[in-house]
Amino acid sequence: MLTEVPDAELISRILKGEKSLFEILIRKYNQRLYRVGMSILSDDMETEDAMQTAYIKAYEHLKDFEQRSSFITWLTRIMLNQCYEQKRKAELNKNGVRELFNEMHMKTPANILANKELGAALEHAITLLPEKYRIVFVLREIENMSVRETSEALHIEEPNVKVRLNRAKTMLRDNLQDYMKDSVYSFHLVKCDRIVNYVMSRI
Repeated sequence: MLTEVPDAELISRILKGEKSLFEILIRKYNQRLYRVGMSILSDDMETEDAMQTAYIKAYEHLKDFEQRSSFITWLTRIMLNQCYEQKRKAELNKNGVRELFNEMHMKTPANILANKELGAALEHAITLLPEKYRIVFVLREIENMSVRETSEALHIEEPNVKVRLNRAKTMLRDNLQDYMKDSVYSFHLVKCDRIVNYVMSRI
């Protein structure tokens, strides 16, 4: 199955002309990019916009990917840069107001699964973390990126990754952590299809 083909092989085939295979990479990493985006932008539509732009940028620069790190680490960096760029523009549009995402904006969960109250509580608890702790928590605990991968993606030292993760955990209620992987920032199939269709129509 194509979904089991290693990223390196898919990239090689895409660069040789099999453009349609890029859809496999999009579907494979939609969930991770969505969580990364929500951890920074805290807005569903802004995050989808960032994802679409990040995928298009990744495709356009795929030939420049040197495979010194994993493809997903490289893609995550592109997504992070796009999110921060959108956030900076939003801040400028608000005439320099620094508190871009206040409590009112943060309260809407992205997607609530079976237990709505739990999902809302989880997402709200994570959203309230300071950004530098929130993004590390999402990458390490929800996306299972290694310390090294997180360090590379965020351009911070590995000890800082560990410190920020520990700090993030102390800010969250212990009884929420058991449910974290299954309940927070879920990316539904309809959204996945929307991202795929948008990106594939433009590359």
